[in-house]
Amino acid sequence: MRNLLYLASALLALQTLPAHAERELPPAEHDRWSGAPIKPDKNRNTPSPITDRFYVRGTFFNPAITTTLRIDTQSPGPGLAGTLGTPVSGEKDLGLDSRNPQGRIEIMFRLRERNRLRVDYFESNRRGDHVINRQILFGNETFAVNDRVTSSVQWRQFGLTYTFSVLRTDRFELGLGLGVDFVEAEARGQVVAKRLRQDVSGAGAFPTIPLDFTWRISRRFAMVARAQYLRASVNNFEGSMGDYHADFQYRWKPNFSVGAGYTDMRSFLQVNDAHFPGLFRQHVRGPEAFFKVSF
Repeated sequence: MRNLLYLASALLALQTLPAHAERELPPAEHDRWSGAPIKPDKNRNTPSPITDRFYVRGTFFNPAITTTLRIDTQSPGPGLAGTLGTPVSGEKDLGLDSRNPQGRIEIMFRLRERNRLRVDYFESNRRGDHVINRQILFGNETFAVNDRVTSSVQWRQFGLTYTFSVLRTDRFELGLGLGVDFVEAEARGQVVAKRLRQDVSGAGAFPTIPLDFTWRISRRFAMVARAQYLRASVNNFEGSMGDYHADFQYRWKPNFSVGAGYTDMRSFLQVNDAHFPGLFRQHVRGPEAFFKVSF
């Protein structure tokens, strides 16, 4: 009888071994020790522009540029207006290049979860050498028909844009905020043969109201669109500034993306100032290709 009890106990132990083995080696989605299911991590999001806390974007931008320029004569005294200059097309009348291919850098910092600060810079330096077919009053100088005019127009724009995400999910983000663009412009025209030369320059800050939208289409594809615009008129200054952009991004690696998009920037300034009296209108638009490193 005692031997039978020993045999029954041994058989019972052999039958319970697989159950203990399964309990010791649970599936990957279960806790290693208790065997209880592990709840999914709600903070673990798919890498996308919505989850990026910092990025640096390098862009090749090949824009077409259209410029209208008018340089007035300086006012003879306080409260007096100078003579209006001749409105000219920078590309047709002065021979400025209508294309300005260049590289651009953009940086974004995410402060906590819903606050973002974007930093970008745009520069356009163009020169012209053209025989004009009409008389042009360019500031205090008058260029006659058939004069050979050499000219240059420089535009520098440094932007800071803050947005707060009023909507933020794993797939969508919508932000509103405030932007400011620091602008510097310079125009020069001269007729070397007659020793005629006119230089004007000006600088200032211009605020804008931004709207940003991001859509993570899938695990690897995303779309980003934004718009910034404001028009203002104060004392001797009138102007408007708009910046519109859209792109599609492909998430090749969790921290590396490539993409293509389109940017449209419009600037208008009319100033009665001793340094830059006149009007400046510029339209910059074109496709772009970029890579982005993010964390």
